[in-house]
Amino acid sequence: MPYKIGIDARKLSEPGIGGYVQNLVRGLAGLDEENSYALFVGPNYDGEFDQLPPNLLRVVERSPVYSVRERAALSWRLFRQRLDLYHATHYILPLWVPAETVATVHDIVHLLHPNFIPGRLATLVAQTQIRYSLSRSSRIIAESDSTKADIEEYFEIPAWRIRRIYHGVSEVFTPEPDPQDKTLREELGVGDSYVLFVGGERPHRNEERALRAFAAARRSVDSDARLVMLGERELSTQRFEHLAAELELEDRLTLCDPLAAPRRAALIRGAALFLHPTLYEGFPTPVVEAMACGAPIITSNCATIREIAEGAAKLVEPSSVDSLTSAIGWCLQDDGLQRTLAADALERAAGFDWHSLAEQTLELYLETLANGSDRRRLLRRGSSS
Repeated sequence: MPYKIGIDARKLSEPGIGGYVQNLVRGLAGLDEENSYALFVGPNYDGEFDQLPPNLLRVVERSPVYSVRERAALSWRLFRQRLDLYHATHYILPLWVPAETVATVHDIVHLLHPNFIPGRLATLVAQTQIRYSLSRSSRIIAESDSTKADIEEYFEIPAWRIRRIYHGVSEVFTPEPDPQDKTLREELGVGDSYVLFVGGERPHRNEERALRAFAAARRSVDSDARLVMLGERELSTQRFEHLAAELELEDRLTLCDPLAAPRRAALIRGAALFLHPTLYEGFPTPVVEAMACGAPIITSNCATIREIAEGAAKLVEPSSVDSLTSAIGWCLQDDGLQRTLAADALERAAGFDWHSLAEQTLELYLETLANGSDRRRLLRRGSSS
């Protein structure tokens, strides 16, 4: 008997979670012709899923994400769809879910590092929502073994309820150069020698230490490399430009807005080094993208990065500017080390693909539904005795 499965796709346009949702849905479309899917999209849905097979239908939910209205409106929408299973692709669940539930937890930075979240109210809301959702979910998906362990410890959830499923990486992230790569680099004015940092101004991305370490390393090895910093930036551009001037980097720093995947891949392929000294990650997507492009990588020795990139990158203590400086300087002046790191990264990248994520997620759906059927039969048997 086919099932009806709902998937929350309302964050489709957002970086990170949007890529996860898009690749999960497209993977399921190629794998599952038996079951039907209701894809819950927001009012600004742009047609991303219009060409999918007929067993994947779009359902518009207009209530704002994180709103009070959402908690009731989404419950009603789920009830109307008569779902067998609902997948919360972020940790948000409505007040009532009339189906088995799978929730994806991308990280629990709100809980482990509340100082990384702007405002105590935002932290409190995140803590309350994630605790509520995990207590009511039949099964939980974690992006890494490290996040899985964090969830087990913080929420005292048994390990069997949590399934680790790694993210994949888009096919555009490849070491093979594209004819447009040089054009993009000329357009951005980054030159032929640069270190690339991807992350933006979020506190856990550690960009100020990266800037200070790059400045010190460049002086120590007399390098003419630029630092290209790619990511969202709302308030700190002027502050950063002042810091760059203080470090005598104003003519060696390029700040870029976020780029679409093909343009981001072009920048990664041309980089002398990929720098990602993050303080915390649920799953280090920028690092995996850089590995798939065959870039030499300097990154953090935090638990998730060790799990994903140990042996395929130079790992350093991210809170130490001196450690970062030493690693950057060493790699900038050693072409052989760069080649070794690039080869190791490319080999490791083969372990991350979206098709595998879709297969494992579908397997978890069916396992959850089967267990739910057993549970419902036991309940019916108990109530009739």
